Amino acid sequence: ARQSPRGTFVRFISNRRESHHHQLTASSTMASSVATIMIRTAARQSPAFATKLSSSALRFGSIRFASTYYTPAHEYVKVDGQTATCGITDFAQAQLGDIVFIDLPDVDDEFEISESIGSVESVKAASDVYAPVSGKIVAINEVLSDEPGVVNTSAEEDGWFVKIEMSNEEELKDLLDEEAYKKHCEEEA
Repeated sequence: ARQSPRGTFVRFISNRRESHHHQLTASSTMASSVATIMIRTAARQSPAFATKLSSSALRFGSIRFASTYYTPAHEYVKVDGQTATCGITDFAQAQLGDIVFIDLPDVDDEFEISESIGSVESVKAASDVYAPVSGKIVAINEVLSDEPGVVNTSAEEDGWFVKIEMSNEEELKDLLDEEAYKKHCEEEA
């Protein structure tokens, strides 16, 4: 049986799409594998360098590795490119108890590191929240104005406070990594 030119064309396009999808998946997997190999190789050469490499906002091709940092005052910073998502840690919310009010800055406000960007009120106490990095506020978590208790149930995920476009990535070097922060919390407990 003879096939129509249209049927052949449709099969050709379908095969090209499938092939392109497999190429993209393979490229993404390969880039991730190469980044992992780079970090492991660096670890063999210098464990200190590998730690810096894996905990910084490492970019390889179109893949970005997000990193999380902490302040001794119990704020966290999740970095993805130039954007830092900030809030208080699970440890902080547990110390505060039931959170009843959160005061957040306005979008486009600019802050220097360690400046107060808002406050948290709970049934136990009120506490200022400080900018863990310098930059401009590009988003605030609107949900928290009506539902501040989200911080109690999901402090480091859904309970984020602000997103900051960082003006100085070098400030991240002065923050704690996850291991150092855990140790800090154990010392305070």
